[in-house]
Amino acid sequence: MIKTRITDLFNIKHPIIQAGMVWCSGWELASAVSNAGGLGIIGSGSMYPEILNIHLKKCKKATRNNFAVNIPLLYPNVSEHMDLVIKHKVPIVFTSAGNPSIWTQKLKNHGIIVVHVVSNLKFAFKSRDAGVDAIVAEGFEAGGHNGLDENTTFCLLPLLKKHIDIPLIAAGGIGSGETMLAAMSLGAEGVQIGSRFVLSNESSAHINFKQEILKAKDGDTILTLKELTPVRLIKNKFFKELEMAYLEKRSVLDLKQILGKGRAKKGMFEGDVDFGELEIGQISSYLDVIKSAKEIIEEIISDFYKTRDKLNEY
Repeated sequence: MIKTRITDLFNIKHPIIQAGMVWCSGWELASAVSNAGGLGIIGSGSMYPEILNIHLKKCKKATRNNFAVNIPLLYPNVSEHMDLVIKHKVPIVFTSAGNPSIWTQKLKNHGIIVVHVVSNLKFAFKSRDAGVDAIVAEGFEAGGHNGLDENTTFCLLPLLKKHIDIPLIAAGGIGSGETMLAAMSLGAEGVQIGSRFVLSNESSAHINFKQEILKAKDGDTILTLKELTPVRLIKNKFFKELEMAYLEKRSVLDLKQILGKGRAKKGMFEGDVDFGELEIGQISSYLDVIKSAKEIIEEIISDFYKTRDKLNEY
């Protein structure tokens, strides 16, 4: 058993946290990860309050272990989502994409553990000062919405460790026991994994999207739309349209019009791999199989110990 401040804080067996990804991480994936000894997270960013309410009820029935909800603070319905996690006594909330000081104390007043996702030292300090219990250090290798700074995980993590005393969770480019060990050697006490869990049986990602991930090669993802909200995508026909707009030096308003609404749902949930947003991390080029969440966690933990033992031989 790998025991850290994160496993103690979350009361979990393994310091593996499944990222709260829009359109991919509903109650089925979250409960499966929690049942396998990690921390499953419901990604509420793609859910209306009534949908989140259903997922919370189902997740509580499907697992007796702790699970969490990720709430992006820039999304609509934040207030209603906060009311729901309080009502359902969700033990842990991950917040992202916003000011942690707005909601942290209210959640903690209800006995909820609060974790905030950051991409640089400045926001790590703000999170610490807001009173969060742990911080996710997310490098720009990660899929989905990301930081502007392009700090890599393995540069960001030791920087935060040098200045921050509260537990750190590494995210971005982690999907194996080897990368988990590397992150923990740099100061992480847990790892948050997204892309690897998109390719799980329990993920709500459309099979077309999963197949695109399996086909992805080195260089097939890119961080784009920095003028709006930075996001890492697979290069498809939609991306090519964006690329042409940049070459033509189109305005931010034009970019908004090209993006439109519902692109992520179209690509990731409905399976339009040509014109939908396909949000996934750089590690997608490494992934080549769909497995159950339990098998993924077992493999990561097994490879973690094998790699650690091998290093001890030197």
